[in-house]
Amino acid sequence: MKKENLKQTKYIKKNKEESVQIVKELLKAYPNAICGLNYSTDLELVIALILAAQCTDARVNQIIPILFEKYPNVYSLAKANLEDLQTIIKPCGFYVNKSKSILDTANIIVNNFNGKVPNTMEELYTLRGIGRKSSNIILQECFNKTVGIAVDTHVTRISRKIGFSNSNTPEKIEKDLTTLLDKKYWNQINHLLVVHGRAVCIARRPQCDNCPIQSLCAKNP
Repeated sequence: MKKENLKQTKYIKKNKEESVQIVKELLKAYPNAICGLNYSTDLELVIALILAAQCTDARVNQIIPILFEKYPNVYSLAKANLEDLQTIIKPCGFYVNKSKSILDTANIIVNNFNGKVPNTMEELYTLRGIGRKSSNIILQECFNKTVGIAVDTHVTRISRKIGFSNSNTPEKIEKDLTTLLDKKYWNQINHLLVVHGRAVCIARRPQCDNCPIQSLCAKNP
């Protein structure tokens, strides 16, 4: 079967009413959808998000406890030996760049934010390895602030297939989503689409016959 090129395929976009209906059906199907990364502190989530790039949440969840057992706070992490960091996080892939990002981020938090994870989009942007997607997640999960929607690979792919967006960049997809959906849904849509993408709308083998929104999906009108 020929692999679908989502960057070229364009589906009929949903209107606001249709989009809300889809979200409500997903809420029914996945009432317990939450962030897939395990964390007990703001700092743990920040580091987990750095590690999560090109890595599964399951693998990151195995590494975070090991990392923070050795470096239990931002001050010890800021003084960590770079080679030790690389050894610990190596299973997450891209460990050379990620270890540098972790060390730099820990030092930025210590030196610029009095040892506390910042709570604004602009300040989070100053952390190495943290972009808009991760900042949205940190603000939502740690500070109960919803200023946008975190757009990752699952959200990108499924938003296009469902008919939420025909855009190709995370920034444009986020804009499409925030335009379509009332703000009360913004803090749920990422979790819902990630869970849906892992459970049913799998990239290479979508389980369309078991899809709770099959009749509403733009790919299956």
